[in-house]
Amino acid sequence: MTEIHVRVLAPEEWQAYKDVRLRALRESPEAFVASASEEEDFEDARWEQRMERSRRILALDDDEVVGVVSVGTGHRTNIPGAGELFGLWVAPARRGSGVARRLLEKAADVGREVGLRQLVYWVGTDNGRAVAFASSFGFRPTDDRREMRIRGVDADDAESEEMMMVYPLGDSAGVPTSL
Repeated sequence: MTEIHVRVLAPEEWQAYKDVRLRALRESPEAFVASASEEEDFEDARWEQRMERSRRILALDDDEVVGVVSVGTGHRTNIPGAGELFGLWVAPARRGSGVARRLLEKAADVGREVGLRQLVYWVGTDNGRAVAFASSFGFRPTDDRREMRIRGVDADDAESEEMMMVYPLGDSAGVPTSL
């Protein structure tokens, strides 16, 4: 195994994001609100627009994409100074190998570069592995919860609950601001 390289995609690299996003939705449908069947029909212009509103970060092993995460710069959260971390996915064979940690480290760097004070991450309350991982990275749970409908898992669609976790991006640890 070679060293994992993590990088932010340029806006014109929307096709690379589309490819990994659809791969993630197909491989782990229970982990996402969206489904591959609804996103695979998106027009190219929609993928290009998605690149403009969030930073997309890839983890690569040589030329093979082994993970992805997105950092929204405030378009989905109403907390001043907060961005949202979402769409985290790691190829099954690479889970537990440090890829997700490398992606989150880069996401935090990106957040700081664009002036964010904290990252918000919504995690399924029944996804113990994701909650434990986010906690080990430094995300802290809040009392904020929301319903999550997972499409593409079965005919009835599954319902679950997510909790908001936050990660301060400043120099001091502790409770994030503006919650």
